[in-house]
Amino acid sequence: MELGSVTAFWAVSLLLVLVPGADWAYAIAAGLRDRTLLPAVGGLLTGYVVLTAVVAAGVATLVARNPLVLAALTAVGAAYLVWLGIATLARPAAPTAGTQDSGGSWLLRAAKGAGTSGLNPKALLLFLALLPQFVAQGATWPVAAQIAVLGLVHMANCAAVYTGVGTAARLVLRARPTVARAVTRCSGAAMIVIGGFLLVERLPG
Repeated sequence: MELGSVTAFWAVSLLLVLVPGADWAYAIAAGLRDRTLLPAVGGLLTGYVVLTAVVAAGVATLVARNPLVLAALTAVGAAYLVWLGIATLARPAAPTAGTQDSGGSWLLRAAKGAGTSGLNPKALLLFLALLPQFVAQGATWPVAAQIAVLGLVHMANCAAVYTGVGTAARLVLRARPTVARAVTRCSGAAMIVIGGFLLVERLPG
């Protein structure tokens, strides 16, 4: 696998990760609500591990060819984002001097993060459309191994950006609880809008 291909993919991946979306919204909410970002960011990365494995196994290609399966996946992912957004709006937490955890276990917060990224149909479509373009057919490395490397590169970008986003939200808004609650509500609303947009965009009719 050529270093140039990996570098090109890294640049494209970074640009895409820097575009705000559901992952950003969840990272911001976690930064304002929890003492540590590890469960939230770790969960987001776990979702991308699953997507990478799906693409590497070739299952995603079959899903992409079946409109009904893709529509069902879109509905599940969009419904999850809407549900998470409603939950965030219902409990718009803001950091205090002690910055306490939201009360959920690390496992629960990680599971929410994994659902946010792993059930996001746009993320699946991104992996379907992007990863194969950087895979060299007939190379000494198997296709699955090349996809795994590219997936790790994307996850490294996600880890850096989402940790930075969550940390920045906490540091900037720590002394501004009213603004922090407003940002949390905006994050929840963003998840609902993204979920609704995905339903309108992907479902027939």
